[in-house]
Amino acid sequence: MTTSPQYVSESGADRLADTARDHLWMHFTRHSTYEQGGHVPIIVRGEGAYIWDDQGNRYLDGLAGLFTVQAGHGRQELADAAAKQMSELAFFPLWSYAHPTAIELAERLTHYTPGDLNRVFFTTGGGEAVESAWKMAKQYFKLTGKPMKHKVISRSVAYHGTPQGALSITGIPDAKKYFEPLVPGTHKVPNTNFYRATEHADDLEAFGRWAADRIAEAIEFEGPDTVAAVFLEPVQNSGGCFPPPPGYLERVREICDEYDVLFVADETICAFGRIGEMFAMSRFGVTPDVITTAKGMTSGYAPIGAMIVSDRLFEPFKQGHNYFAHGYTFGGHPVSAAVALANLDIFEREGLNQHVRDNEAAFLRTLQKLSDLDIVGDVRGAGYFYGIELVKDKATKETFDHDESERLLRGFLSKALFDAGLYCRADDRGDPVIQLAPPLILEQAQFDEIEQILRSVLTEGMKVL
Repeated sequence: MTTSPQYVSESGADRLADTARDHLWMHFTRHSTYEQGGHVPIIVRGEGAYIWDDQGNRYLDGLAGLFTVQAGHGRQELADAAAKQMSELAFFPLWSYAHPTAIELAERLTHYTPGDLNRVFFTTGGGEAVESAWKMAKQYFKLTGKPMKHKVISRSVAYHGTPQGALSITGIPDAKKYFEPLVPGTHKVPNTNFYRATEHADDLEAFGRWAADRIAEAIEFEGPDTVAAVFLEPVQNSGGCFPPPPGYLERVREICDEYDVLFVADETICAFGRIGEMFAMSRFGVTPDVITTAKGMTSGYAPIGAMIVSDRLFEPFKQGHNYFAHGYTFGGHPVSAAVALANLDIFEREGLNQHVRDNEAAFLRTLQKLSDLDIVGDVRGAGYFYGIELVKDKATKETFDHDESERLLRGFLSKALFDAGLYCRADDRGDPVIQLAPPLILEQAQFDEIEQILRSVLTEGMKVL
């Protein structure tokens, strides 16, 4: 790792770490690590593609914070946009009222959406957007004379958020088991992990058709008059970046049309440049009925999310006494909306989407160099969004058992990668993977830096087992 002058004195750093241990409840965190004497990592500054901790150590941000900081850290104009808006109107809700930045942002987003997705319902994050979409789908079908349609189809190992409804749609058993019983009516189908295909393992397009047809099968099993929506990410995150096979999304669109089921594209991660377009579904040439999104809309500088729906879906909500009985205090917050507008200005001025499209092949080629390591089974993804699947035996694709995965990922890789100067994710919510989704400003020099750190640490990791 690279070091710079300490930003917090040694005594101050210890105090901060102790205070974090004693009072801060971190998300998805094993706090026993710190109760046993581990030092809580404290990030104090970011600039461009890099972050610094309270010890002065520099790290390449290989995950864009959390798939979020698209334009990079330290963008003063985004801070200025927030300050300017705070001085004019710090807060007002969208409950029967509007304010200029929410209006302008809603219009701006519809210039980027595919098809007729022209109505924007703001939330504060992606999980809330997914929750909103399921509630909207239920109410839409009640308003249009199909009150039995309430169920949802989603994919194995997919992550769609933590609210009770969104968590029910999520396909990760370990994420759900502590909170069951959850909202009923959710059903899972296979995802598009071609590396682990058990059907059509030699034909990507046939595999995609097979996977899509499992959605139609699930709708038939549940009864078409009871299914409201299919939720999927254009490129599934959890499990390690599964791109859609050729024809897959087109077939899902056909199935949804055939059974009068809403196609919801969860672009919480995939939107705003991650796949090289403002919305990934535009790149794949398929128009969903709903897009849910968040994260990169502000590059993470302020919290905001959105559910964006077609004109057709909004139509019954503007009739007579009808209204969507749902909302959030901070949805479409004026400051967050102002930051989002400034962030979208950066996208357009600096051509960030084109930058991703121009460089994604080089990024992938650089990561594929790691395929000469015995522990690397597959490198996959799109845009600036990749997963590296780790295997016990490359020839047979044998994966690690639970104890081996625990020792490798949490016992070694997570800390070793960070200590080596790379912040990314070592994840086993499916088969063990390393996930990379850096800021969209990266160039070849940073691709090489990522590859070199991964090579060194993975080489050591092979000795752990």
